[in-house]
Amino acid sequence: MARFLRPLLSGTTYKRWLHLWVPMLFVSVWLYIDPSKPWVPAVLLIPLGLIPAVRRGEGVQARLMLVPDGRAEEQAFSVAPSAGWRDRWRTVLWLEARVLLGWVACGVTVWLPVIAVDLVGAAFGHPPAGDPVVALLEPHWSCALLVPLPLLALYGSVVGLGELVTALARALLGPSSGERLAALEERTEQLLERNRIARELHDSIGHALTVAVVQAGAARAAGDPAFTDRALTAIEDTGRAALEDLERVLGVLREAERPASSRPTLVDADVLLESARTSGAKVDAEVTGSLETVPGPVSREGYRILQESLTNVLRHAGAVPVRVRIAVDGPALVLEVRNPLPAGGTGPARGSGLRGIRERAALLGGRARTGPDEGDWQVHAELPVR
Repeated sequence: MARFLRPLLSGTTYKRWLHLWVPMLFVSVWLYIDPSKPWVPAVLLIPLGLIPAVRRGEGVQARLMLVPDGRAEEQAFSVAPSAGWRDRWRTVLWLEARVLLGWVACGVTVWLPVIAVDLVGAAFGHPPAGDPVVALLEPHWSCALLVPLPLLALYGSVVGLGELVTALARALLGPSSGERLAALEERTEQLLERNRIARELHDSIGHALTVAVVQAGAARAAGDPAFTDRALTAIEDTGRAALEDLERVLGVLREAERPASSRPTLVDADVLLESARTSGAKVDAEVTGSLETVPGPVSREGYRILQESLTNVLRHAGAVPVRVRIAVDGPALVLEVRNPLPAGGTGPARGSGLRGIRERAALLGGRARTGPDEGDWQVHAELPVR
């Protein structure tokens, strides 16, 4: 019973009913002017619906009056002007349907309560006041048993017509195929941007924390004040660089138009190599070709691949010899990082870092291999530069 009566306690039910009554104000004015031609308002709605801005106004009304408060369903109604003739004719059809349902709503709102009142009068022996339905009945006390029927019909009409007009609004005022495609593209761009930011945070912050942990452990084990001083300096420099990277990523979140050129590139690879050396790794680097000629997106992703590779070396192998080769070879940038596998280990076979390396290469149309190779752990990436 409570579920049956729930619509009576919902403000949405009455907002939808009011939404059906709104166009009848215009119809009522016209009937006051010329009641002999009630079809004129429906004709006038055709050129009105062809105006692009009318669709926006109808969409705003639908969001305000047809959707329960706090629901995401309001996105089902477009608030953009008509983008083409298809949207314009859908708007015309919606206006005609809204007026038709408004006529029905007005009729049942007035007629059904009148029937209930006449039934009450008939129960007390009074003849009906011109109502054709109750006129079929003889005045008798048993007419009182029929009073709930028109009231229940009114209740069903209020709820049913509200649901019907909402369903029609979703069908006729919903986003067009072009608007859906634009929303899908926007959502895709947001997901790609979030994924890129997640990779940025993983690479930069993960690298900094790994270097800091390795340096702190080495300083504690060494027991040498001079070495400890150098380790603290390295931790400070790495932390400062991580804070700059974090600020850069947060800047991307705050400013949608922030240029990607502010991110580090392979031209700054010396910073990574020196950071790895101060952490105890014996880095042997070989750079061939001009890194300045590598396009910005390729150079930035190459930097992150190198950063993640060195981070994995420090995290899983510790202070071991590392061979780094960066070569701009014709149409491709080749980046290779090799280090001896730890005793009894197979290297980081899994993890978001290795997956991120492969994803970065794939997004640029290149490829990356990670895994054991002749007793070493190898990261080999080839990125197209053209």
